[in-house]
Amino acid sequence: MESGVPLLHFWRLTTRLGEAQILLPAALFAALTLSARPASRPFVYRWVALLSAGVVVTIASKVAFIGWGAGWAAVNFTGMSGHAMLSTAVYPVLLGTFASSGAGTRRNVAIGAGCLLSILICVSRLLLGAHSFAEVLAGGLVGALITGLLFSKNHQPLEAVTPVILILLVTWLALMSAFAPSSRTFSAVTELSLYISGQERPYTRSRMMRDFRRQQSR
Repeated sequence: MESGVPLLHFWRLTTRLGEAQILLPAALFAALTLSARPASRPFVYRWVALLSAGVVVTIASKVAFIGWGAGWAAVNFTGMSGHAMLSTAVYPVLLGTFASSGAGTRRNVAIGAGCLLSILICVSRLLLGAHSFAEVLAGGLVGALITGLLFSKNHQPLEAVTPVILILLVTWLALMSAFAPSSRTFSAVTELSLYISGQERPYTRSRMMRDFRRQQSR
């Protein structure tokens, strides 16, 4: 049992890197920093628009389930994983963007590193039992689509950003993942779902699966 504690701690720290309260401020800071440079603004505007759309779609999928039970029991789907969507839509973009002023190989390696980190976050959601495979896959695909749409454009290399900015971002991510209080994102989404739907109690995964098993047994 004790030998598994360090690994469990690693996955818990890793999964925190995908929290909205940690990742969205980092993305906003990066966007503001890049938008100070005129040549970077079209890229930043596309990123903010696409990321905002991804957040809306992810929240909508959760609200639809919690408020109205709109899930897919056959694949254990209750809404897209926000961690998976955000990590795949932010980390490859962050690292790839800050490496854009360098050679093409450097930029590709940076994007690859961002993709690897986002994959680790997705895996952490599965290993910690926070989401089903379908939920992680759906969130990851939406985030990957955002990243793909951004880098499919033949934009010019962005203007160089000072290393201080990258150091600040890394420091923020490290400190917040280790010391920030637990995220209340799910509670907030649940409250929003109940308010919109008018329901007194949230629809849950256990209820969905129980109803599904009853239907299958008929």
